[in-house]
Amino acid sequence: MAVGRSDVADDPVGFDVPDPDEFRPTGVFCNRHLQSVLASLRIRSALVRRRAAPLLESSIDMVLECGDGVRLAGAYSAGPGEQRPLVVLIHGWEGIADSLYLVSLGARLFAAGYDIFRLNLRDHGDTHHLNRELFHSCRLSDATGALRALARRFPGRPLMLAGYSLGGNFALRVGLNAPAVGVELHAVLAVSPVLDPRRTLAALESGWPIYRYYFMRKWRRSLLRKAELFPDVYDFSDIRKLESLTAMTAFFVERYTGYPSLEEYFLGYALIGDRLRGLSVPSLLIAAEDDPIIPAADLDSLDRGSALRVLRSRHGGHCGFFDGWRLSSWVEDRAVDLFDSRKAALAGQGGNA
Repeated sequence: MAVGRSDVADDPVGFDVPDPDEFRPTGVFCNRHLQSVLASLRIRSALVRRRAAPLLESSIDMVLECGDGVRLAGAYSAGPGEQRPLVVLIHGWEGIADSLYLVSLGARLFAAGYDIFRLNLRDHGDTHHLNRELFHSCRLSDATGALRALARRFPGRPLMLAGYSLGGNFALRVGLNAPAVGVELHAVLAVSPVLDPRRTLAALESGWPIYRYYFMRKWRRSLLRKAELFPDVYDFSDIRKLESLTAMTAFFVERYTGYPSLEEYFLGYALIGDRLRGLSVPSLLIAAEDDPIIPAADLDSLDRGSALRVLRSRHGGHCGFFDGWRLSSWVEDRAVDLFDSRKAALAGQGGNA
């Protein structure tokens, strides 16, 4: 596959894959680490929140009953009109519904005519008290249950989904399983999704130490918070002794996931191989060749069907794709393009849009 080229010419699914060469950052914005840290860097906070004022001012907190006693929290923002499509946004690992990249995308879509639900995954944000059992990456039923709950609460609304990093991985798996669980999903966007967890962990361990320390610190804090709330169930005092993400993950998987090995756990949410071959929801995956966390070679391991399109750019880092000092992400316009095309297709079919 040629670097920086769309892998589809004629698209039978109903949306056009843009030319990744349209994204041409210059100067310091060609640096993959700058791209990656800008996605969540607090220096963007005032700018993002000013742009997102209409989204945030209309936001109300909700707790969703997701089945089997599982509860997930999120923030719902509705604009004028009764049948605006609803886009559900999922953050990355140890992110939250208020993560800057999620608020920024939500604001862009809200302004384009979509209602937004920013979902907190289990044990993310201030939600550790909602469920006794711990979050792990194979809890797909949490996310599908949240989509079912939203479909019940807002019947007749076209439902679409987007996620970043681990949230992008969840989004693609939800799209794959949506028909089987009775969720009518019309489009999926996955930005820098985790594809092969084993190789992502290796990249974190061997790459720029800042990423590893960031995730270890946030994960430790999350687990210790869980133990504070459920002291009769969890004791994570030993995790302070673990000095690598691999050691922490092995410790966690062995004791708290029900998977017999680290390899089996990773296979539970990996997207490589033929995992996505049965995907029928029109989906777009956006990834960068210079992503320091998701190895670009993993894209070549995807055996996908006709519903998934891949946009593979030279630059963009991990969940970045900033093209200049305005600090707006090129991905957000691609999200509007994707969802607008699906909304137009629904209108042409006589559906609600």
